[in-house]
Amino acid sequence: MIHVYLDDYRLCPKGFVLASNAEECKQLLDLETVGILSLDYDLGWAQPTGYEVVRHIVETGRYPEQIYLHTSSAAGRMQMYDMLSTSAPAETRLYNGPMPDSLLNEIAGRPNL
Repeated sequence: MIHVYLDDYRLCPKGFVLASNAEECKQLLDLETVGILSLDYDLGWAQPTGYEVVRHIVETGRYPEQIYLHTSSAAGRMQMYDMLSTSAPAETRLYNGPMPDSLLNEIAGRPNL
């Protein structure tokens, strides 16, 4: 099982696999079991957005165990959250915001201070 961080700009947290665009993220979702997925919305000028990844998840039914939305785009976050909240199975935990530091520290193997 892997954890995936979709972002074209921010640094990837320790313990995560970076997907720098929507296509890379979709391939990881298709080929791997994903525990935690953290999504950005804006992925570069004229590039597919995080919403394309959300559509792919819904169409394939390959839901991660947990999904976080770390994007700074309020409209993009709302669009992704709305689609996921109406389609995700009950066992998928959906968070309308970024991962807490305590979770990031746990995954990175650092003690929580």
